[in-house]
Amino acid sequence: MPSVLRTAVIGVGYLGRFHAQKYAQLDQCELVGVVDQDFDKAEVVGDELSVAAYRNYEELLGKVDAVSIVVPTIHHYQLAKSFIEQGVHVLVEKPFTASLEQAKELVELSRQRQTCLQVGHLERFNVVFSEFQSLIDRPQFIDCTRISPFPKRGTDVDVILDLMIHDIDLVLALLGEYPEAIEGVGTSVLTTKVDLANARLTFPSGCVVNLTASRVSDKAERKMRIFQSGLYLSLDYGTGRARKLQVDPAASISSDDLIPTTLQLEKNDALLEEIQSFLSTISHQSVPLVTAEDGLQAMELAWLIKEQIQQ
Repeated sequence: MPSVLRTAVIGVGYLGRFHAQKYAQLDQCELVGVVDQDFDKAEVVGDELSVAAYRNYEELLGKVDAVSIVVPTIHHYQLAKSFIEQGVHVLVEKPFTASLEQAKELVELSRQRQTCLQVGHLERFNVVFSEFQSLIDRPQFIDCTRISPFPKRGTDVDVILDLMIHDIDLVLALLGEYPEAIEGVGTSVLTTKVDLANARLTFPSGCVVNLTASRVSDKAERKMRIFQSGLYLSLDYGTGRARKLQVDPAASISSDDLIPTTLQLEKNDALLEEIQSFLSTISHQSVPLVTAEDGLQAMELAWLIKEQIQQ
């Protein structure tokens, strides 16, 4: 494995440009190029970062060790497959792929080619999650709300794959088990796909999870509330604010004990940390924080919720 990894970003629209900027500032890699079918976009980002711009990703095959794929979901499978077949490590933005079959094939292919395939579930790197993850043990109820104004991008998929999948991944990471009962409701509002959805999941441990996602709100909000014996957490992924109440459930508790502490965490650069983790995983041949199997499991649960809504 080379000491300095040769990297590229495929798709340099709104989010892809940020990926390229992060790679360009890291010493453990060299950003060798950016790709976009809209060559004007590629040239703008290439000029900004003093790297080559390409219209076709095939021109980079054999020239890179690792890539970020930041294009519409319908193109994830073909692009990731092309690079993995060449032994290139891939960080693919969420949602993983447009179908479960595609995701399963990529997971198997990455195993065969022994490449790192990491899925871009960015909230795993949010300081609000990492700061409190170790406190969460056998929660009894989790409530997740993720709402936003109607987006300018991402409407090639429904709100389950666009927004709710973030919380699906977080919940699966926290609980380490798969739900045994799934209920889902949703509706289309501004597109032909589901724009507003709610799901209720019951897990073997007894934990109940409520998920709400909407892209037709007048505000943006990304919050999670967690209840377990002796602990209440309210986590705001957008502002970095957390409310924490921790008591001894075996002790005598008065109302004066039930006042949460408010903490304001310094917001971190989650995307930079995600890319650093991706590169470190490649260099040390270790397991990604968000594996391809994690991405597949989140996709499978998202599909089950979608099926409930369709029924």
